Amino acid sequence: MNNQFSLKILDLFQPVFRIFHIDYPMVRRILEMKLLMDGRRVPTVFDQSTKIKGNKFLQSLGLYAFYSLLLLFFLVGDVYIFQMSILFGISMFILMSAFISDFSAVLLDIRDKTIIGTKPIDARTIGVAKLLHVLMYITMLTGAFTIIPIFFMLFIQGIRFTILFVVLMALFVLFIVALTSLIYILVLHVFDGEKLKNMINYIQIVLSIGIVIGYQLVINVFNVVGTEVHYVFHWWNLLIPPMWFAAPFEVMLNGNTETGILVLSSLSIIIPLLAIFLYYKFIPAFEQNLEKLLDKKGAASPKKYPFRTFWEKMLCTSEEEKYFAFAYQIMGKEREFKLKVYPTLGMAIVFPFIFLIIFLQDSSVEELKSGYPFIYMYFTNIFISITVHMLQFSAQYKGAWIFPMTGGESPKLMYRAAIKAFLVKLYAPVLIIVGIGYSLLFSFSIWLDVLIVFMSAILLAVMAYGITITRRYPFSDAFETVKEGGYTAKSFALMFLTAPFVLIHFLSTLLPYGKVAWCILLAGITVLVWKFVFRRKAASKAISKQVINN
Repeated sequence: MNNQFSLKILDLFQPVFRIFHIDYPMVRRILEMKLLMDGRRVPTVFDQSTKIKGNKFLQSLGLYAFYSLLLLFFLVGDVYIFQMSILFGISMFILMSAFISDFSAVLLDIRDKTIIGTKPIDARTIGVAKLLHVLMYITMLTGAFTIIPIFFMLFIQGIRFTILFVVLMALFVLFIVALTSLIYILVLHVFDGEKLKNMINYIQIVLSIGIVIGYQLVINVFNVVGTEVHYVFHWWNLLIPPMWFAAPFEVMLNGNTETGILVLSSLSIIIPLLAIFLYYKFIPAFEQNLEKLLDKKGAASPKKYPFRTFWEKMLCTSEEEKYFAFAYQIMGKEREFKLKVYPTLGMAIVFPFIFLIIFLQDSSVEELKSGYPFIYMYFTNIFISITVHMLQFSAQYKGAWIFPMTGGESPKLMYRAAIKAFLVKLYAPVLIIVGIGYSLLFSFSIWLDVLIVFMSAILLAVMAYGITITRRYPFSDAFETVKEGGYTAKSFALMFLTAPFVLIHFLSTLLPYGKVAWCILLAGITVLVWKFVFRRKAASKAISKQVINN
């Protein structure tokens, strides 16, 4: 990134800073320092590439340009409220995911408070510098994400369409950044200490899941019949941001002046500007409340865990128990692990119901009951490989030297305990929630299907361990290396391995007592594979030495 060029562009807006009584020279100095340091930061989208040299952010922009090819399908035609709602829905998913994973830490950076905040610098100056810092990178990311669609729409839709898109995309980016910032401001105001840190983690998880659900809502607003799209305004459409930014295309290019379309169009201007104004207004309180992130007040006191203890006794051998308890606590307390894994589990809960809703748009519950609704429950299993792979990583990975010091137990013993902890703590609650929802919609006989899905999940977890695990001990490597070693290809392959389980489950319904027979057979196969994969093998001295050196 050409820092000086970016700052010279910013210099053109000095009069705006003076209007709002902001110390622009100081803002510029802070930004110059931040941009200089940013070459060392690795974005989440590219954090697997530890071998790549140079500015990681610039190198990651090519990937976003590739993602933008998805947008081209929605630039042909003149049903703008439909096309552009989907386009902005996809953009919101991509850009907000990048913002949450890569740039939330910039807004919540307490180093500014401890280093710059000790100088005679106004808190609003620091807050504006943070916002501009984020906006500069989000603008570059958005540029990479939209440059191909912009050239495409210039030739297909014309100059008016292209200019309108650029203006609305600028407002769209402002909205995303300001909205997320305001959410953090609210959380910082309400909570403190350890509760605050946990709540921020949960907010990031909820936002990640929410943008997936929102994208599905956008799709289902419209009634698509063949090649025709019908749209009828409803009041709740006002709660769907992508539709705000799609409506101006209807007004400006199709001359649609219906009341609902005009209201949606006005929101595309009013809400982003209002959000930015509110952020500016609350900057001093935001910077002051950042001190709470340093506060240990409210830290959790030692607790007893009867549920964990119960499963230790039920599922683990005596030598496994300490590793089960360790993995169980890591999954529940380590924030970075939760931020990487919990959104995936949230999607595993949401997707079975999303596809159920899509099916019910053209059919009734009774028709679905007579069919095979259990098929949609297998969406809880396609994310298993991702979570099992994450058992190798931890923010505190340097503490893994302790594992060889515990007596030389086999790493397989530790992974066996960790996978048991994952199935009990993370996967089982997901499947139970889905099972309860399905049993209420259909009947309690669905629980036999739930049991089969669970057996399939255990077998898939073991397969994922054999294919994706490359670290000798669990939680022994940094998150920056998450996707080394062709992990993405392996992960996708494991997702497709769910398909044979779906097919056999379906075929079992065609035979008398077929599901019962398949459940018993699957249980037997799972036990045999589990014992074979996790057969005891002592850790070698070479392995122990490798971990200690790391």
